[in-house]
Amino acid sequence: MRSIPFLLSLLLLAACNKPATQSISALLEDAPAIQGNKDYLDSPFATAGDRVYMVGHQNGTFPPLGWHIKGEMGGIWNHPIKLMDGFDATLEWENQALQLNNASQFINYPFANRHIFEFPEEQLVVERIQFVPDSTQGLVVQYIFKNNSPSPISGNFTFTGHSDLLPTWLGERTQMVNDQDVGSFEENYWVVKDQSNPWFTLFGSDIKPESFLTNEDKGGNNGQSNSLIYRIDIPGNSEYIQNFYISGSYTSKEDAVNTYQNLQSDYINHFKAKKARYEALAAQTKLTIPDKDLQQAFEWLKYNSDWLVRTVPEIGTGIGAGIPDYPWWFGVDSEYALKGYMAIGREDIVMETIRLLDSVSMAINGNGRILHEMSTNGAVFNEGNINETPQFASLIWDIYSWNGDKAFLEKYFPTVQKGLQWLMDENDTNQNLFPDGFGMMEIHGLNSEMIDVASYTQKAFEDASKMAHALEKTNLANKYEALADELKQRINTEFWTADFGSYADFIGTDEQALHLIEDALVRADTLNKPWAVEELKATERQLLEHPSTKPRPFVLYHNWVVNTPMEMGIADSTKAIVALDYAKKFTNPFGMFVTGIDRDESAGKDEGSFKGSKVFSYTGAVMTLPTGVQAVAENNYGRPDEALDYLKRMTRSFSYALPGSMYEVSPDYGMMTQAWNIYAFAIPIVNQFFGISPKAYDKMVEIRPQMPKDWNDVSLENVKIGNNEVSIWYENNNGIFQIKVQQTNPEWHLKLILPQDDYSVTEGNPETSLANGKTVFRLTNEKTMVITKP
Repeated sequence: MRSIPFLLSLLLLAACNKPATQSISALLEDAPAIQGNKDYLDSPFATAGDRVYMVGHQNGTFPPLGWHIKGEMGGIWNHPIKLMDGFDATLEWENQALQLNNASQFINYPFANRHIFEFPEEQLVVERIQFVPDSTQGLVVQYIFKNNSPSPISGNFTFTGHSDLLPTWLGERTQMVNDQDVGSFEENYWVVKDQSNPWFTLFGSDIKPESFLTNEDKGGNNGQSNSLIYRIDIPGNSEYIQNFYISGSYTSKEDAVNTYQNLQSDYINHFKAKKARYEALAAQTKLTIPDKDLQQAFEWLKYNSDWLVRTVPEIGTGIGAGIPDYPWWFGVDSEYALKGYMAIGREDIVMETIRLLDSVSMAINGNGRILHEMSTNGAVFNEGNINETPQFASLIWDIYSWNGDKAFLEKYFPTVQKGLQWLMDENDTNQNLFPDGFGMMEIHGLNSEMIDVASYTQKAFEDASKMAHALEKTNLANKYEALADELKQRINTEFWTADFGSYADFIGTDEQALHLIEDALVRADTLNKPWAVEELKATERQLLEHPSTKPRPFVLYHNWVVNTPMEMGIADSTKAIVALDYAKKFTNPFGMFVTGIDRDESAGKDEGSFKGSKVFSYTGAVMTLPTGVQAVAENNYGRPDEALDYLKRMTRSFSYALPGSMYEVSPDYGMMTQAWNIYAFAIPIVNQFFGISPKAYDKMVEIRPQMPKDWNDVSLENVKIGNNEVSIWYENNNGIFQIKVQQTNPEWHLKLILPQDDYSVTEGNPETSLANGKTVFRLTNEKTMVITKP
């Protein structure tokens, strides 16, 4: 009789030592997936949540990575601290050790990733899958061992975590001082603490290890390496699954333990919830077009945008600029990106980011100036470049157009008003309406009257005038409108340089220009650009032969910002077309050069790659933002085919290095994921090709489609505007035209504006009128209208 309980106890002990683990792999079977390029296995990937994210290499390793904190921008971060440099795993049996650090495949999913390690001689395949749950200070890593031989595998599986508890960039400004990590093994996991701070990281599995080891002498930034060793037995032709949980906290051990236990007990539900949320992201602003590569890129940019959400509860939530080196918060990056975020239905994160930027900017500046860069510990690195303040004003009007929330406008208009006052009172020294100071181009000496600052200032006054009218501040609205009109006229006369067919980089004195020419000549000569050297020397001769005592416009660098008058719709159409055609000289197969004098032999050809420099630099770079700006600019002047060409150029870099993502510098350099990429795609597609112009404050949506010639059968569904959603289906095949427009809220007005022609209304009952060479359909109190033309 005594043998029965003894046997039961043995069975229970065995059960306790064998993880009851559900495969994550099965839940990924119907998820979007992109397999990586084998040539880029030794390059970065990320798996991200809003609290924690992990950066390593696609081959499964965690090498030193990044430059902001040199070599430390990879690993596992729980801002404002880093938790771990990464981890290693080894399987040992029959006198051999298989290192899981040389994956043969990498597969990316919107919310997870998979590394595949193949050992053909042993007939063994090991998969590593990881994901970061939403709103959680931790992540889950699952190993799946697939024994494809008839013989069992019995051996030791060692998981080594490399803790590196250290502060974020600028941590010293808020008294975050790194100290030695100290680890202790408790229950089934390691607990590691920075001995002078309440910073913790935990890692372990569902079962108790056979043994554990520590290595105090890790080196580097006072980190520590700790191992967990498990005995595993895998029968022939079967699988074995083991999970690891990593958690952290920058406030207490209790937080880290609670997170760890929650992950351990509920990881499947966390995974299902994240998967469902990403499916909802895909359904919002859903694009269907003939070009499936571009369609896929647009879908994944919505996922990329979510990877960049950073939450530090003590400070706030906002989008980071890029991973791995810009995971914190920026003014200008957000001012571009949030327009795209709004177009894909992410009002939640848009509002949080604006709240964060406004509150911190007002706290540190107090005058409406918008900050440039802020670390996740609250330390502000740069109080704001000149362009960021006017761009904030235009962002506020854009978001108000989408949400129609009067309280939102009332909350942020005081910042806009103060910012424009600061812009002109403190930065326009000669009172010519062109503020002086750095704009988007971070080139030494380019801080006089910059074309992008002038363009964004003009648009800011135009948008501020609309805001003031909405708030019934008529006198202020008229003042802003007059300034906008005068600035528009002055930009088109004083910045235009007919000899080049381009707007100038800047307006400055001859002395300023000579210094800049000297620097530009060094740059062009160093990069072996003889055409640029010749052009710069000709400009220098012209300047010396015909000196001026007054500031004047100069074209030196051919920086991409010379196209901002077209991006903002300021340029008159004649100048715009000349400038847009001239700008094509400064492209390569992936898009626009940041600085035109850097263009290389790939300009104008259908092949080319930017490999980057050993020391991080944007010299010679082609970037997504300038290319997106150019697409927006082309559409503003009725050239959708040219705009589409720029989108196609950017799409060539999609999945080039990291599957499912698009690098900041095309095709494979800089940040592997970048926030403003969504601006570069969403504005041309949503606002321009499909022509959606939200006027939520009037419960109206104007639609002016402007389709590229190849987009004959396309749709854009579930575009969120206020408390309404709009979908558009467009066909134009062999002269047979049909457009269907649908909304979810019949209390709104839909206004469809088409080229003047004879159309038939086949569904709905819109009012029809003619205006300015257009046929206008206005639908009220109904959800759907269908317009056709045989």
